[in-house]
Amino acid sequence: MRKPSIAVVGAGGMVGRELIELMHKRKLPFSKLEFYGSKEKTLNIKNLKIKIEKTELAKLKDNDIVFFVSSDDVSKKYAKKLSMSGVWCIDDSSAFRMDRDVPLVIPEINSDLINEKNKLIAGPNCTLTPLAVSCYNIHKKFKIKEIRIATYQAVSGAGKRAVDEFLYELESFIKTGRVKIKEKVLPKQIAFNLFPQVGSFDESGNSVEEKKVEAELQKIWGDKDIKISCYAVRVPVLRGHSLAVWIKTKRKWKEKEIIQTLKNTEGVKFFENQNDYKTPLDSQKKYEVYASRFKKTPFENEFSLWLCGDNLYKGAALNSIQIAEIIIERYFKWNLKFA
Repeated sequence: MRKPSIAVVGAGGMVGRELIELMHKRKLPFSKLEFYGSKEKTLNIKNLKIKIEKTELAKLKDNDIVFFVSSDDVSKKYAKKLSMSGVWCIDDSSAFRMDRDVPLVIPEINSDLINEKNKLIAGPNCTLTPLAVSCYNIHKKFKIKEIRIATYQAVSGAGKRAVDEFLYELESFIKTGRVKIKEKVLPKQIAFNLFPQVGSFDESGNSVEEKKVEAELQKIWGDKDIKISCYAVRVPVLRGHSLAVWIKTKRKWKEKEIIQTLKNTEGVKFFENQNDYKTPLDSQKKYEVYASRFKKTPFENEFSLWLCGDNLYKGAALNSIQIAEIIIERYFKWNLKFA
């Protein structure tokens, strides 16, 4: 049993800050902890004063585990080389999610894919995580064949510049009664508005986000036959993604069977009372995803569900921490409380 040396690439970003906070909150063991970014600087995160160094491959190689919570380009530049040299790399970007040789892991679903054969591990898109976690056991029991999704995605999912733009728009309205746009980070005004675009569109009319949801969910569940239709919508919420989903199964079920499965699913809190539905605010900084407003639809073997999850926690930083906890338990022989 030994403590691993750990590095965080992208430590100064939104997800990086959450990751560092969670590492201390969940008492992740480490012998050394280093922070990297695009340039040197010092930051205060909660009560922690951290020094961020400029990212260099040689420095990263001197670690057991490296978290990547930066851009696709940064992950592509360093992660594969590092993993091939024997360093565990946990990547929160979309760079390797659909790489056939890289496991795409949500620990509640497929932690068995974490092994020494491939030390590069990808984390999922934050939007699909509440659905992937909450309905995986239903899929195993009743074989889901069709999913229709409408997402309600927080501005923080688009990064800090988008959040700053949202807050500027709100502030300008409070001061002048009119919404001003400082720089066009998002495709449309987001204050007092919403729009059905998350990423650019392809020739078939799907946005980047909609394609990610379909492809990644099929990979995580290990089933390419599931038909998925998604509308991804950006909403004026700071933190927490929500989804309305319609799930159609091959096998018949009774309502109490679906409800009991949801209640017994790891990583999910299910609320049966229709009036006790949950919102993005309820899910902030929570470890679980929230499922509520279950109802049977008029269509055969179909039900609908309302899902919420913190896109910066379980959709990003927390999922990466959980992967690290499993690595530390299995390969560094620690018995961790949260793993």
